[in-house]
Amino acid sequence: MAAASDHRPDPDELLAQLQADEQRARRGRLRIYFGANAGVGKTFAMLGAARREQQAGRDVLVGVVETHGRSETAQLAEGLPQLPLREVRYRDRLLKEFDLDGALERKPAILLVDELAHSNVPGSRHPKRWQDVQELLDAGIDVWSTLNVQHLESLNDTVGAITGIRVHETVPDTVLDGADEVVLVDVPPDELMARLKAGKVYIPQQAERAAQNFFRKGNLIALREIALRRTAEHVEDDVRSYRVEQAIAPVWNTEGAILACVGPRAGDEQAVRAAARLAGQMNVRWYAAYVETPRLRRLPAGERDRILAVLKLAEELGAETAVLAAHAVAPELVAHAQQLNCATLVVGRPGPRHGGWGMAPPSMTRRLARLAPAMDVVEIGLRESVRRLARVTPAAPEEGDSENGWQARWLPYAWAAAASVAITLVTTPLHDVLDLANIVMLFLLTTVAVAMRFGRGPAALAAVLNVAAFDFFFVPPRLSMAVSDVQYLVTFCVMLVVGLLVGQLTAGLRFQARIADSRERRAQSLFELTRDLSAALLSTQVAALGQDAVRGHFGGDAVVLVTDARDELVQPAHAPPGFDGSVADWAFRNWQPAGLATSTLAAQAWHYVPLQAPMRVRGVLALKPAQPRWLLIPEQRRQLETLARQVAIALERVHYVEIAQQALVEMESERLRNALLAAISHDVRTPLTALIGLAESLRNSLRNSLQGETAEAIAQQARSLGHLVNNLLDMARLQSGKVNLRLEWQSVEEVVGTALRSAQPHLQGRTVHVSLPADLPLVEFDAVLIERVLVNLLENAAKYGVPPIEIRAWAEPDALRVAVRDHGPGLPAAVQGREQVLFEKFTRGQAESATPGVGLGLAICKAVIDAHRGTMQAANAAGGGAEFSFRLPRRPPPAAPA
Repeated sequence: MAAASDHRPDPDELLAQLQADEQRARRGRLRIYFGANAGVGKTFAMLGAARREQQAGRDVLVGVVETHGRSETAQLAEGLPQLPLREVRYRDRLLKEFDLDGALERKPAILLVDELAHSNVPGSRHPKRWQDVQELLDAGIDVWSTLNVQHLESLNDTVGAITGIRVHETVPDTVLDGADEVVLVDVPPDELMARLKAGKVYIPQQAERAAQNFFRKGNLIALREIALRRTAEHVEDDVRSYRVEQAIAPVWNTEGAILACVGPRAGDEQAVRAAARLAGQMNVRWYAAYVETPRLRRLPAGERDRILAVLKLAEELGAETAVLAAHAVAPELVAHAQQLNCATLVVGRPGPRHGGWGMAPPSMTRRLARLAPAMDVVEIGLRESVRRLARVTPAAPEEGDSENGWQARWLPYAWAAAASVAITLVTTPLHDVLDLANIVMLFLLTTVAVAMRFGRGPAALAAVLNVAAFDFFFVPPRLSMAVSDVQYLVTFCVMLVVGLLVGQLTAGLRFQARIADSRERRAQSLFELTRDLSAALLSTQVAALGQDAVRGHFGGDAVVLVTDARDELVQPAHAPPGFDGSVADWAFRNWQPAGLATSTLAAQAWHYVPLQAPMRVRGVLALKPAQPRWLLIPEQRRQLETLARQVAIALERVHYVEIAQQALVEMESERLRNALLAAISHDVRTPLTALIGLAESLRNSLRNSLQGETAEAIAQQARSLGHLVNNLLDMARLQSGKVNLRLEWQSVEEVVGTALRSAQPHLQGRTVHVSLPADLPLVEFDAVLIERVLVNLLENAAKYGVPPIEIRAWAEPDALRVAVRDHGPGLPAAVQGREQVLFEKFTRGQAESATPGVGLGLAICKAVIDAHRGTMQAANAAGGGAEFSFRLPRRPPPAAPA
């Protein structure tokens, strides 16, 4: 641990900063003009800055700017080069959208893209405009954009509750947090309402509605406060990054963050509660830290558990906690406060019998004030605690707390005494051979060895015993504690001081080595897990690696539960003792830890952590640690969360790898199937036509004979096979996407009539009832393809249904619906609830059936309706039978010529 006087920046933070700078150098810079609501002048400010940049000689291009009819904004945009908008047809309307590809090809120095939260037209490369901006930034283009506070995802509910209006176009908070510059454009509410009345925000009709709903003064004040706070948070992050980059140690009291200092004495939970109250009143962040010194490390397990309980209380009250390791408490707290830019330190007042933090006077408050005179130190008075902190882990005996713990504590001192006796016995025969100075060196060497092996306390005992032994056995007069020469007193003092100093330094080195070893083990376990997970290809491999890593770091037992294909948690076949699958399922469904060391089912012996990946929870990690108190140490808990995060990301990667492989196989199978269908159908069509012609000729020449009936049967089967080949050809053509619809205004009655005539061979005299209102409007569709749809539906009803067959059509405000119903047994039970399966290729209601067919008719129907941007449905009709219907979008037909 670095000393308090060492104000060098954290190497990890510097490395992260350098990596971020390198990535930022390759990307474009994002500037967001941020405001509380519409009309504050974001677009106007952006255009004004763009004109200044253009006058300075920079290449500025307007990608898209929404003026909303404001003449001042439109005038300001004149003179700036503008990228032509691309035209997109959507629902029979021609819309103009931002041209992303054109911007990437043009690649200006600065590109203006207004309204960051805008939703693109369906079918665009990205559904949201902020995603277009991310691609532009990746291409190295600087982008300027605008954003209102109500469009931030995290504030959407808050703004909706205030204004009563829910905004559906949102932007993730990470976009604003990752912006290189945030320019706040602010207007007082009264001035904004005056601008609204003057027609400078919306056109008069919209302005009147806005003044009655969104643009009320209370709403504007609240939104303004939220925007100011959100901008301040972004600036605060910039300040912290700059201080890390420039290695600035003194605290800048820009935020006023609070650090609560947790000590080993009872009552420090009062300091934590006071810090939480102060942070709430000042509306600032706050932290809690405990500094563990070599002396405090030897506290009984109960005292250490109480300290961890106080830190747990601080976390529940909203603090970020840390356990630090150092030789001295006050310098480390000051260094930690400087790193977090905390301007206020909160400490507990030492009691009458406590020196505070196990240290002698001066008090901790004075030490902190002397080390950091620019910081505010708040001392919290002692009060009688109304309740005791509850244990968050079950009591468990630890090393040194058992009945034989005193043996482990006193054994090093016994070894120190034995070493003094041994060196005395070894050097006594050498009294006449070696000078007393050399014998002193041997005694000092023994003290150093004891300090290196057993620490500070045994080294101090060895130093005292060695001084006494040297005086008694070697200093004249021998075998007496008297000293004939006063100079030997200096020797005694030097021996004692050297022994104590060596013991202190060695104990410190052992303490630092233990801390470094703990950090190295945490980093090593993360590295090994990440390396092993990168090669895992199955979820079972990921689970096994995660279990081994957690067991290796925390000891005890660990179980990783993954999800199945239905996204349900799979319970272990053989549950370990004490494992509760219901608690694991609760953690999985609620996305929260449960069990040991949590506020949910804390009596459990296991700790359950949801494996939360970027998309969703992929399972649960259950841990029964060797020492339950480890879960209360912030560093160990963060280590567990990091391990769980790595396992979750690996499970999600494996999941999407499987999906990608499956999709690739399906694509290749589909491509091969379409190629085979096209090849076979083309090659079979010609001989089938010839076969039909020859069979009909043979039937005509052999009329009224048995051979003529045989020829008729051959012709009928050949026509059925030809119909199947036509279906195969149509399916291959539709799947290839090469269908050009001949959209014309058609009458539904005519298409139904031609479909009935074409379906007569399949209907074979079955009764068909047609119900078509006389006022059905004209609809724009491809008559040939829609006729084919009706023929297939009629054939399907004739095959699987019972007469009569009904055809109905009716008009809706924006669509035309057509339904074909039979009175048969209805849809098979196997497909009820998932009727869309019937429209897949080569799918039949009954897998084994004497009814001819290969399951392409309904698939062709759905493909045709999809090409018309319609929908296809199947359901059981009321009163029995199956009903297949389709919906075609429509628009008002053109006016008839006079």
